Amino acid sequence: MRRILGSEICAVFEDPAAVEIMLNDDGRVLVERHGAGITELTTLPTSKTLNFLGLMADFRGTTVSREKPIVEGAMPDEFLRARFAGAIPPLMPQPTFAIRLPARKVFTLDQYVAKGIITPAQHADIIQAVVDHKNILVSGSTSSGKTTLVNAILHTISERSGLNERLILIQDTSELQCSAPNTTSMLTYEDAGVDYTKLLKLTLRYRPDRIIVGEVRDGAALALLKAWNTGHPGGLATLHANNPQAALMRLDQLCQEAGVPPQKELIREAVGLVIQIQRDVNHPAGRRITAMEEIRDGADPSPWRRPPTRLAKIRARYS
Repeated sequence: MRRILGSEICAVFEDPAAVEIMLNDDGRVLVERHGAGITELTTLPTSKTLNFLGLMADFRGTTVSREKPIVEGAMPDEFLRARFAGAIPPLMPQPTFAIRLPARKVFTLDQYVAKGIITPAQHADIIQAVVDHKNILVSGSTSSGKTTLVNAILHTISERSGLNERLILIQDTSELQCSAPNTTSMLTYEDAGVDYTKLLKLTLRYRPDRIIVGEVRDGAALALLKAWNTGHPGGLATLHANNPQAALMRLDQLCQEAGVPPQKELIREAVGLVIQIQRDVNHPAGRRITAMEEIRDGADPSPWRRPPTRLAKIRARYS
C-alpha cells in the first residue's frame, strides 16, 4: 500500500494537521488540513488506484469489481485505522477514494475562543453544559469539524473527571480522543454484525456515567436516547444536519428507522444542548459555531418544545 501511494501521500498520515485525503476522478490527490483548507498534493495513475482499492478490499475481507464497486472501512493500523471509502466504474468515471484521518491533535475550547470559532459566551455555556451533565448534540455537514469539536469538549470533560466518572466511547473508527482516567472505547465491527445498536446495549453493562457516540446515523439513535434518558446524562454525539432544529428532526427520523413512531418527547427529555458548526471559507479558522440551542424551562411555540406548563424553552442564542 505504501509503495502504491508513494512517499508524498504517505507523509500526510504523519501530519497532525491533516484531516482528509481525497482522490478525484481526474487523478488529482487533494489534502485538507486544519486551518489551511484544501490543497493539491500530487496525482495518482488509474492503474495504481485500482491496485490500491484491490488491496483495501482484500484487507477488508471482500472484493472490488463491477458487481461490487464500493470498498469502505477502516484501514490497517499502519495507516492509523483511518476511515476509507472508495469506488470504481461504473459508479465513477475513474476510480476514486476519500480517506478521513483520525484526530492526532486535540484543540481545546480555549483555543476555539482564541481562533474566534466560538465566543467567550458560547465557551461559558458549553462548560456549564458539561458541568451540569447535559447531553450535547453537535451537528453540521461533512468535514465541518464536528469530531474535532467533540474532542475539545471531551478534553474539558477529562480535565474535570476522576476515577468515579466512567466514560464509554462508541465509534466506527478511532477518531475520538479522551484522556479521562476511567475511559473505555468500543468500535463497531460490521463484518460480525456488531453495530452501534448492539454496542449501546453492551455499554449499559459496562457501568457508564457518560456515553459518547462518534456519529448517529441510523436506528441506533433510539438506543442512544434511551441510554441517555435512563440515568446516564452528560453524553456527546454528532449528527449531520444544517441547523439545530433540523438536527432534532433528523434525530427523530433516525429513531423511526428502528420501527417506532415519532419520538419528540424522548428527544426533548434527552437532548440538553445542540451546537451547530459549519465550514466558513471567509473565517480565518475555516469554520465557526453558527448556532447553539439549549433546553430550559419556559414556553416556546416551536413543535420541538413541550407545552408551556410542562416544558423547557429552547433558546436560539447565537447566529
